[in-house]
Amino acid sequence: MREPILLTPGPLTTTLKTKTAMLRDWGSWDSDFNALTAGVCQRLVRLIDGEGQFVCVPLQGSGTFAVEAAVGSLLPRDGKLLVLANGAYGQRMARLTAQMGRAHAVIDFGETAPVDPRRVAEALAADPAITHVGVIHCETSTGILNPLAEVAAVVAAAGRRLVIDAMSSFGALPILAGELAFDAVIASSNKCLEGVPGMGFVLVRETALAAAEGNSPSLSLDLLDQWRYLQRTGQWRYTPPTHVVAALAAALRQYDEQGGRPARLARYQANCAALLGGLERLGLKPFLAPELQAPVIVTVHAPAGTAWDFQRFYAAVKARGVVLYPGKLTSVETFRVGCIGAIGAAEMGQAIDAIAHALNELGLQP
Repeated sequence: MREPILLTPGPLTTTLKTKTAMLRDWGSWDSDFNALTAGVCQRLVRLIDGEGQFVCVPLQGSGTFAVEAAVGSLLPRDGKLLVLANGAYGQRMARLTAQMGRAHAVIDFGETAPVDPRRVAEALAADPAITHVGVIHCETSTGILNPLAEVAAVVAAAGRRLVIDAMSSFGALPILAGELAFDAVIASSNKCLEGVPGMGFVLVRETALAAAEGNSPSLSLDLLDQWRYLQRTGQWRYTPPTHVVAALAAALRQYDEQGGRPARLARYQANCAALLGGLERLGLKPFLAPELQAPVIVTVHAPAGTAWDFQRFYAAVKARGVVLYPGKLTSVETFRVGCIGAIGAAEMGQAIDAIAHALNELGLQP
């Protein structure tokens, strides 16, 4: 039987080549694995045109591990982070900053509006204690796309440092060192690069990393220590996710073979357009206005009616080979459908068909 199609924000559907890459065991100190790590890191830096300025620091764990490592390592102990939040992941960045005892402030733009650069400029002008700004490029809880170029320009004009959580956008939407001013961009293996979960990474400006001595409150999440050990030995400090790295190396080879970022973005845009068209035919309404929607994940209003039960709906869709995602909003009943992964028009058509049958089963068919 075919595996279910994962229309989620990651983990997501991967190719057979990516899965097969995990069949080999690697020694964590072996020179072949060290070369594999180095190749992956070099390719990731090239994705932002960051050669000569940026380095890649890989980390064991999920994307949130990498976000916490970046904030803890780059934010000085007497610094202050301004978090630009319009969903759960902005709020998570604020929470982990508070957890490590660092000063921070939050501008909450709500769940339906993008970050407003004018408000960011006003906040920076009003509070000279702010040293860094954290922004979510694509807020995965809704699918909203924030105006990264405008935010980066405002932060640079104010002389502050920008940290970008690009978990759901990296590899599809452009983030280029020659066009934006930032100190770090954070992502993971299991989203638009179409690898498997277990590895986060931070692409960090080398001068900013060199200035991070003594900042981190954590041993295992210290970016500078991880980087220095990697440079000195070629190895990860602690047991690496060897199979995950091998899968990511395979996924990156396919990424290049398929046409790189422009081709990846075009496929996701086509997936998103097909999904939105199908939802409209079913009478379902997206949560976001079209101009705010990133081609990564679509949040959908639950259909009206007392028969709505997400768990029953989820099970009915899964029975037809498609796995969706629950909504992450607190104010509105929603569910989410991903557009990313090793999927195309056929899979999106199957998803729409599965949703239609599930709604019919629940007595909610328009």
